[in-house]
Amino acid sequence: MASTLRRRAVGADNSSESSSQVPTPRDESPVKPGEEVEKVKIIHEHRPKTRKRRNTFIFLMGSLFGLVAAGFLAKNNDLIELPEIGELSMDSFLDVLPAGLVKDMRDLVNGERDFIDSYDSFAVGLKARSEGLTAHHPVIMVPGVISTGLESWGTANISRPYFRKRLWGSWTMMRALVMDKEIWKKHIMLDKRTGLDPPNIKLRAAQGFDATDFFITGYWIWSKILENLASLGYDPTNSFSAAYDWRLSYQNLEYRDQYFTRLKNIVELAHEFSGQKVVLTSHSMGSQVLFYFFHWVASAQGGKGGDDWVDRHIEAWINISGCMLGAVKDVTAILSGEMRDTAQLNSFAVYGLERFLNKEERAEIFRAMPGMSAMLPIGGDAVWGNLTWAPDDQPGQKASFGSFLNFRRGVNWTTPDRNFTVSDAMQYLLDTTDDWYRDQIQKSLSHGIAHTSAEVEANELDSRKWINPLETRLPLAPNLKIYCFYGVGKPTERAYYYRSPEFPGLTNLNVTIDTGLIVDEIDHGVVMGEGDGTVNILSSGYMCAKGWHMKRYNPAGVQIKVVEMPHEPERFNPRGGPNTADHVDILGRQKLNELILRVVAGKGYMIDETIISNIREYADKVQVYEEG
Repeated sequence: MASTLRRRAVGADNSSESSSQVPTPRDESPVKPGEEVEKVKIIHEHRPKTRKRRNTFIFLMGSLFGLVAAGFLAKNNDLIELPEIGELSMDSFLDVLPAGLVKDMRDLVNGERDFIDSYDSFAVGLKARSEGLTAHHPVIMVPGVISTGLESWGTANISRPYFRKRLWGSWTMMRALVMDKEIWKKHIMLDKRTGLDPPNIKLRAAQGFDATDFFITGYWIWSKILENLASLGYDPTNSFSAAYDWRLSYQNLEYRDQYFTRLKNIVELAHEFSGQKVVLTSHSMGSQVLFYFFHWVASAQGGKGGDDWVDRHIEAWINISGCMLGAVKDVTAILSGEMRDTAQLNSFAVYGLERFLNKEERAEIFRAMPGMSAMLPIGGDAVWGNLTWAPDDQPGQKASFGSFLNFRRGVNWTTPDRNFTVSDAMQYLLDTTDDWYRDQIQKSLSHGIAHTSAEVEANELDSRKWINPLETRLPLAPNLKIYCFYGVGKPTERAYYYRSPEFPGLTNLNVTIDTGLIVDEIDHGVVMGEGDGTVNILSSGYMCAKGWHMKRYNPAGVQIKVVEMPHEPERFNPRGGPNTADHVDILGRQKLNELILRVVAGKGYMIDETIISNIREYADKVQVYEEG
């Protein structure tokens, strides 16, 4: 039975009468008239002149349609009898919704249809083929977090209705979430103590291209890349998808699913049959997975391939929007079940979301997925800054990005009495969560910095360090090429303002984002920095622009090439169009597809490095230095 989240305030007296505090309405900040709030001014070097798009709306639309579909499908399910819902028509359902929401939904659907009609996905591949490019290197694609579908293989009574149906990444997920929320939660959450399958539950990653091409029908992820690869001559004999269960810790990916062993075998077979070394292509969390794999495959504790295995089998690694140093939004998602997307919803949407899956439930789910915690920020204050300084601070800023979590003082005993840096926030997260979560993190992850070559080499024996590029090195593969392709110019979460919960006695959460605080660049308690909308530029760019140019992190002299792409979305296109640089939508960007095709066709040397952001300036300010 799932335990409830434990509330612990560090150094706090549990006898404090929190219930005596006056609740604060959600849309009002605890800031009283006359009080001063630190104002943060953010200057974005590359900010497109366009309205903000909220991809969260796509999820809400999916949930809404899931509710409708659940009603229509329920009458065909003997386990669910809701004839009243089954009698609903789409028109009658839409009649009861706010007119503005219905209009936005229709605009979104029409915009997506126009996008599909106007953008020929095969055009990039056909153009490349006309220029003489052909399939050359076998290619293996490693997807990012949450983009791999998860399907049920359990045969217990609780699972039989969902046998071989996807409980993540399909309309079945939406229906289960609406009609059988508690059953869905039991399936999607891992055992809190072991980090493996709960008793009588068995979810596994879907396999093949179908596992990653679409999240749900109509919402593409890898399909554009697959279409262009096919135009160049790729098919299932020379291109592969290496889907994985992103909920698992990386150690348990091998222990339960033998994922890295299978990936090693696919690489070796593809190399042997084609006669050409393999190109590995990863996105987001998939780049962390591959970095871990490079250590595992060479290690005597893992794949036993030896230090030259990567050089013998891998031609190139295409690192797309890789969160090499994590993502700061992961902290708030796990701490309080919140992020910018939830903080900026209107009152109607918040009411629906909280009734549907409240923030406490979301935090519990995230914590019961150790793989999600792999994206907690790496490098501490040396990378992300202290209370008065951060590498990516902008001229004229009053408050530094390094002041990561900011709190109102004296509002409630659950609220800390000082602001936190990233390092402080990480410790606070561990101190205020249950011991099962702390144990999972400490036995599988490490977030420090190795300052000497001796430390780096020693860490090759510690699998907890293999996820961290600041504690371990690139493979000893002098012929390997690494291409870092990522987006810039889209505002990305960088710091937060927190307060005590509205009703402290009714929740196990200690703090919540101060969504009523809107002052200058503080938008509903969230401060934005630079990145691709999900991953901060320090995470996607630092290792590529500087870290891997340090001898201890790249002793073999692996070649690194960076191509940054500006976020230039089409105004009325829900996915941004062919020039978007959004974290997910970039997979459909024409320029990215062109670059991928050049690398897999053996023409990567023709790609010019392109850096348009200030990442080199930020990287020089990061407090990680060359040895000696």
